[in-house]
Amino acid sequence: MNLTFRQLRVFAEVARQLSFARAAERLHLTPPAVTMQVKEIEAQVGFPLFDRQGRQISLTTAGEYFLVYARRLLSTLKDTEDAMARFRKLEAGLLTIGMVTTAQYFIPQLLVRFQQEHPGIDVRLRVGANREALLSLLRAGEVDLAVMGRPPAEMATRAEAFAGHPLVFVAPPGHPLGALGHPPAQRLEGAPFVVREPGSGTRAAMEGFLREHRVTPMITMEMASNETIKQAVMAGMGMGFLSLHTIGLEVRHGLLQVLSIEGTPVMRTWNLVHLLAKILSPAAEAFRYFILENAETFLAARDAHLLGAGPPE
Repeated sequence: MNLTFRQLRVFAEVARQLSFARAAERLHLTPPAVTMQVKEIEAQVGFPLFDRQGRQISLTTAGEYFLVYARRLLSTLKDTEDAMARFRKLEAGLLTIGMVTTAQYFIPQLLVRFQQEHPGIDVRLRVGANREALLSLLRAGEVDLAVMGRPPAEMATRAEAFAGHPLVFVAPPGHPLGALGHPPAQRLEGAPFVVREPGSGTRAAMEGFLREHRVTPMITMEMASNETIKQAVMAGMGMGFLSLHTIGLEVRHGLLQVLSIEGTPVMRTWNLVHLLAKILSPAAEAFRYFILENAETFLAARDAHLLGAGPPE
């Protein structure tokens, strides 16, 4: 086959968006140009790579296999570019950062500071719906660095802890447990909970804490979004268990309260992760050093305020 990397990029973007029009918009091409590139690939492969039903498209079985190898080739090309950039010692180019949804409450603020120091670096963010989704992006080589909680034991990665990550129980203002000072975890027995979905790091941390204290939660609803959980808790549908980093606005405005349950906050760590086999570009190394040097102080100041241990910054 006589394929170009340009064609592979077009195919991968259509597969990601499952829309020729959206892929064209992301690639700054016209929809006919995208369609033509995909048809040329299919002509060389000898199989249709997409099922087309009106405006709805989906990958065929052949398309799913082709996508695996297309991503490998594009990832290898990116590694080659990063290696050459090391020789040039340029802090420029494209940096793709993956993160779990919880990290989106502080990473953009740190990125503003980072780009002020490194204006030549073009940063893209990829948000995984949960930990498992982010691991898929990391495994496929679609992100240079990933911000997550529990690092993956099932993959050959380098994980560096850069800050503490407190998780807390939250309730609407006026909840009875809020008036008890520091109630034991057993007071949570039988209380209704609105929680994250299985596969979420936050869900795993909550279940670990409750299991340790022999508390069986009464889960009334599972939701895949921190924002939706906050709205449900504020509406009185149950208590929640969330990262302290996600609730700053609601706590400051009196819409949520942090419950001082004994043994909380449940402390985890934030980690910066990358594949051991991946050579980091100068841009990625610059971001790595920036996070390791600045993120802990930045987050500690916010945490102290929310836990009532200091004034807001």
